[in-house]
Amino acid sequence: MWAYESVFYQIYPLGFCGAPFENDGVLTHRILKVNDWIPHIKKLGADAVYFSPLFESDTHGYNTRDYKKLDVRLGTNEDFAAVCKNLHRAGIRIVLDGVFNHAGRGFFAFQDVLKNRENSSYKDWFFLNFQGNSNYNDGLWYEGWEGNFDLVKLNLKNEEVIRYLLDSVKYWIDTFDIDGLRLDVAYCLDHDFVRRLRSHCDSLKNEFFLVGEMLHGDYNQLMNDQMLHSVTNYECYKGLFSSFNSMNMFEIIHSLLRQFGPENWTLYKGKHLLSFVDNHDVTRIASNLTNERHLPLIYALCFGMPGIPCIYYGSEWGAKAHKNEGDPALRPCFDAPLENELTRWITALSKAKKESAALNYGDFCSVVLTNRQCIFERRTDNERVFVAVNADETPYTAHFDTGCGRAKDLITGAEHDFGGGSQLPAYSAFFWKCES
Repeated sequence: MWAYESVFYQIYPLGFCGAPFENDGVLTHRILKVNDWIPHIKKLGADAVYFSPLFESDTHGYNTRDYKKLDVRLGTNEDFAAVCKNLHRAGIRIVLDGVFNHAGRGFFAFQDVLKNRENSSYKDWFFLNFQGNSNYNDGLWYEGWEGNFDLVKLNLKNEEVIRYLLDSVKYWIDTFDIDGLRLDVAYCLDHDFVRRLRSHCDSLKNEFFLVGEMLHGDYNQLMNDQMLHSVTNYECYKGLFSSFNSMNMFEIIHSLLRQFGPENWTLYKGKHLLSFVDNHDVTRIASNLTNERHLPLIYALCFGMPGIPCIYYGSEWGAKAHKNEGDPALRPCFDAPLENELTRWITALSKAKKESAALNYGDFCSVVLTNRQCIFERRTDNERVFVAVNADETPYTAHFDTGCGRAKDLITGAEHDFGGGSQLPAYSAFFWKCES
């Protein structure tokens, strides 16, 4: 599967393109801005773009109005087709956000229900009670996602709903040649629907990638051979920044051992979760870390651990924003991409990961672990890479049995001699590939 060897780049299109929050109905060709960023994305080493919602919606994208139409605030379907062609021409695959658990109040089927009530042919598309009411004072009650009545829950047991959504997916594959979907709130989706979706996508395009938004619980419920290829690794998202802020590397390493460790009971051995240090829903990592010297190191961990690393636009140069400032602050419009020491570091990490079978597919084993340092091994039958991180302000010398005398750092290309111990300078990270 191509995704297992990829680096993802996430764009939240409505924010990225500077669209108004409310759908003003004014056609503006903003999505073409992505074309200007393709050289930056390519240079960064990303080979897949994950677009947060871009279907026609009421406001923020997750309240869909039309599943076969680019949001008018972003442009036309023809605009997006041109963007997709340019991305593919650059060797960059395309993954779209599939919001299938709920739709917006502007969704045509729900508008018909509001107009025709019990006589609507779409009334079974939703979970309705015509004797109740909502906070919109519609004179009817309906189920909304987590009590949000602007997000009208879809009945994924209804065959007409299923066929509509599957047909919409086929449209985006046939028309835009997209390469995958990220399923919003996948943990809420009907499991039979997810199986139908997987089978449908498999029949339409070879290696079509499905990744789901999962928070907690057993990811295997949705990540298996009949359902999703991958899910978001929120468990390690928290462990990544918390380990640096509390100077306790045990937290993230023990999470990784639980997920991917050498024991037979580990949860996700051999699977490829989507790894990230931030995204459109959480505080930017540059604002989340208490010590800015840890910023390159957390990316090294994210790229070195098992999984598919995903970079959120703007964070590659250290953009800041706190969740308590509101979602718009997390989803800004930047005039142009920036390049600095951090972007160059992430570029080197991307190159190292994509050129290493061990970093893409290798087993995980902890080798050295202290509160402020960690070294773990990624191993395949033919390659061994030691990922080493020193989060401390002072140098650290690690002594461990490598089974090889010398190594090459995949990040910098520098040679490394394990003899006499391996010194890790303050605030440093390495991907040491063993050489015979």
